[in-house]
Amino acid sequence: MENDDYAAFTRRVIAAHGRRIARGDIEGLATLAGLADDINTALQQAITGLRAAGFSWADIATRLGITRQAAQQRWGGEPS
Repeated sequence: MENDDYAAFTRRVIAAHGRRIARGDIEGLATLAGLADDINTALQQAITGLRAAGFSWADIATRLGITRQAAQQRWGGEPS
């Protein structure tokens, strides 16, 4: 089930992976970087979907704790 508990679990797993690498598991570094790419792709898809569903840049930016302009610059799109 995808919910806040699932997201919290995912954050803990990623943090644990980072700690393991920090202790010397350099071989895991590329995998962690790949996860960052996957997260950025998922975020782009989510924001594209929200925009298509009619959410404004201000709506999205508020949830992310950034300005509307910063959201537009990072994820593209025309001002609304």
